[in-house]
Amino acid sequence: MKRREFITLLGGAAAAWPLSLRAQQPAKLPTIGYLGAATLPSESQRMAAFVQRLRELGWIEGRTVVIDYRWAEGRSERMAEIAAEFVRLKVDVILATATEPALAAKKATALIPIVFPISTDPVGAGVVASLARPGGNVTGLSTLGVGLTAKRLEILRDVFPRLDRLAIMANVGGPTVLEMHEFQEAARTLRLEVIPLEIRRTEDIAPALESLKGRVDALYVVGDPLANVNRVRINTFALVARLPTIYVQREYVEAGGLMSYGPNFPNMFRRAADYVDKILRGAKPADLPVEQPTKFELVINLVTARALGLEVPPTLLARADEVIE
Repeated sequence: MKRREFITLLGGAAAAWPLSLRAQQPAKLPTIGYLGAATLPSESQRMAAFVQRLRELGWIEGRTVVIDYRWAEGRSERMAEIAAEFVRLKVDVILATATEPALAAKKATALIPIVFPISTDPVGAGVVASLARPGGNVTGLSTLGVGLTAKRLEILRDVFPRLDRLAIMANVGGPTVLEMHEFQEAARTLRLEVIPLEIRRTEDIAPALESLKGRVDALYVVGDPLANVNRVRINTFALVARLPTIYVQREYVEAGGLMSYGPNFPNMFRRAADYVDKILRGAKPADLPVEQPTKFELVINLVTARALGLEVPPTLLARADEVIE
């Protein structure tokens, strides 16, 4: 081989070599930023349901997708920090596990798709434009919590017929205004006197509960990350004060609350995985309508009922999806 031909051949091989190496390198895996409200057992169950459904759809953690988990521990400022961090990391999708994390993520980015598995009223909270046409970069599932408020009060009255005055505890620093309004309307229809308890942080809970002593017959708690983190504290006070309680989520009942009526949250996280799957395959959040649950579960804690001296009607027990004994 002539010297000139050899140099040309060597130069061509050298030029092709980096391209060949680049072709052999694995492509960057798509990344899901998981913005969790708090590290609680209930959150672990929901997260497991989400990951299992992703696996069923072909997204295997560590092999075909990366999930970057972060937890806000019920603190609004931490939610904003995590959302901003996910934007810097350029994740492909943000799973914001509730209304407040979804709002934090939406404020941080108008480009990265955001999916929420749980939101009581995503339209009223400003998360999406409408259920049918979410618009923008956010979509997910609504718990239909606002429309169920009257049903919860009716269930509470079935167990406690003498119900006359009750308190509603809500984090007014979060998106709870519409549910509080719905609650007051439902209570007025049932001719019940309402005492609102407004909290913004953990330190507000004890004094708010102490102010109830001798003033109300029952307690309704609007579920949100702050209340969820403090659910054992809330239930302990209610038991000592002999106050029946009703919640949106079963986890509060498992922690000693009296009753809950609402959708199955792990199942909603499974459905959220379907949204993420579609988005990773090219769908736009604006084209994915917000889903609403079709099945709701009633959970009753009979241990708590006995401790409060309450007799749960057999007809209500028969309707319960789960009775904790």
